[in-house]
Amino acid sequence: MASIRDVAKKANVGSATVSRVLNNSGYVSEETREKIENAMEELNYIPNELARNLFHKKTGIIAVLVPSVANPFFAEFVECIESELYTYGYKTMLCNTVKEGNAELEYLDMLNRHIVDGVITGVHSLDVEVYKKIHKPIVALDRFLGEDIPVVAVNHKKGGKLAAEELLNCGCKSVLQFCGSKAIESPYLDRHTEFAKMMKKSGVEVHNYELEWNRFDADYYEKVMKDVFSSKLDVDGVFGVDQIAIRFLNEARRRNIAVPDEIKIVAYDGTFVTGLTEPRLTVIAQPIDQLAKQSARLISRLVNGKTYRNKKVLLDAELKVGNTTRNL
Repeated sequence: MASIRDVAKKANVGSATVSRVLNNSGYVSEETREKIENAMEELNYIPNELARNLFHKKTGIIAVLVPSVANPFFAEFVECIESELYTYGYKTMLCNTVKEGNAELEYLDMLNRHIVDGVITGVHSLDVEVYKKIHKPIVALDRFLGEDIPVVAVNHKKGGKLAAEELLNCGCKSVLQFCGSKAIESPYLDRHTEFAKMMKKSGVEVHNYELEWNRFDADYYEKVMKDVFSSKLDVDGVFGVDQIAIRFLNEARRRNIAVPDEIKIVAYDGTFVTGLTEPRLTVIAQPIDQLAKQSARLISRLVNGKTYRNKKVLLDAELKVGNTTRNL
């Protein structure tokens, strides 16, 4: 394998001149630069990325922390964020944390030890105080982690309102809402509060089922469906995240409950899996591609020295009407 000295010898220049070309630092004439680049090509020289990163004091890697890519929302977010980070010149280190209790802390330690340049976190297991002690580039997805850490989130209050309006417009009188865990403070809880408020204001009975924190496995969802259907709740409307809504729809059809004639269903997130059902789900869609775009933009600016104070990017959710609330 060719070395930097081999390139320098072939181009008839010093190793330091080759280094300046590789690191784009200092002056090198166009003629000399061309000679060096030609020599690199002829020798099939591959620059040592580790050495270059040490020189620039950057790794070119952003860690993206999510609970689990088994969750369609995070799977879609990861696909989008990897593409967005690539446009800024970064590689993505994907970190699933749900199965290891200390994984989030370990990845943050990698940031402190300069193994990664920044962290985009959609994980909410550590206390906010831990993040406040880390003065490094961090962007939070859907959670406030301190005044110095930018947040990218969706206007969940509006999302809850859109879901409530759709079920009210369809004439629902008693609804079941699958709620995210209240164990962690997060903007996503706003949708549950707003949904319940609007329903109760209109005289609609609301039954809340609180889901366990960070449970995305099939066995757990099966248990939830058994709990709900065995309770024999008399409801004509359901609101929950995509996976829950799909499982409810499947169970309702198995029990010969007509959707949307007997019961209406609204899903939250609007990921790709909602397009695979029959009937097609009505969804409140989060703009996952924009969440990724804004997260990548902010982390790139932080890595390059930008600072923020109480920075929050709030994006709008959108109602997409399918066949689980209306016969279209």
